[in-house]
Amino acid sequence: MSPARQRVLSGMQPTGRMHIGHYFGALRNYVRMQDEYEAFYCVVDLHALTTFEQPAELWPNVTAMVADWIAAGLDPERATIFVQSQVPEVTELHWILSAVTPISWLERVPTFKEKSEQHPDNVNYALLGYPVLQAADILIYGASRVPVGEDQLAHLELTREIARRFNHKYGATFTEPKAELTETPRVMGLDGATKMSKSRNNYIPMTGDPDEVRKLIKSAVTDITRAYRSDPGHPEQCNVCQLHRVFSPDDFESIWEGERTATTGCVDVKGLLADRVIEYFAPMRERRLEIDARDGYVEEVLAAGAARAATVARETLGRVKEAVGLHQHQ
Repeated sequence: MSPARQRVLSGMQPTGRMHIGHYFGALRNYVRMQDEYEAFYCVVDLHALTTFEQPAELWPNVTAMVADWIAAGLDPERATIFVQSQVPEVTELHWILSAVTPISWLERVPTFKEKSEQHPDNVNYALLGYPVLQAADILIYGASRVPVGEDQLAHLELTREIARRFNHKYGATFTEPKAELTETPRVMGLDGATKMSKSRNNYIPMTGDPDEVRKLIKSAVTDITRAYRSDPGHPEQCNVCQLHRVFSPDDFESIWEGERTATTGCVDVKGLLADRVIEYFAPMRERRLEIDARDGYVEEVLAAGAARAATVARETLGRVKEAVGLHQHQ
């Protein structure tokens, strides 16, 4: 019998259909890891409530995102795909963990400061407690690995500190999760100045219609130092040329040289990029259309995933409640 695989957990807020930044930043790693680990992937809809203000759009965003996950290659038979709120045990663990988490730990989290600045009229209790719920997500499923970029290591370390503090106070209960460092290229948005983001409306949809993709890429900011088609370009400063590093790995250097020598213009490199993006995501786009044609399929996947996740969550929560002295009904 082969040894049990380590469990990995990751989650995303429900933002609807995925863009190419989501794919290269996280989703591609999700697909890879489902064969290397026992993978749990969660739509963190409770986290979204800290800033989300359109209730009617929340569930459609959940199902649209999961459909793109599956289209990108996540297999519900190989990975547990579920919605955070459909396993309510996580909120109970969140409360228990909040009783061992000093407020000073939460106030120093960079995300809290950033979100407070972004939403000054809605600095709520849940925003402060966000990292504790995040820790509950990880610990309740016994994840030993959590995929993060280096910029997210501090967030995972807080989860480790919470687990360590709980174990010290109540006895060995949680495994401290370790980082699964992932290489994620920084995909800039169409404005060329900020990270690709739906909230900034500067993104390229992963499974978007080809005409839509072409229109969006046509609007992308390129080399702002190049006033005329005959001017030599500076591909190092052009976001479209940077995206060619991702979508044209075999010939991006020749594309860049064409820009430097003014053999090609910005319109040319945009058109070529659109061709490459459309070609790259064509299989996923076709798969997404198939998923959309299966009425209720995504909901079935999420129900099955929630059932599997709940089995693990109930077992963990039982151990936690016993450790802290809460009465267990037989």
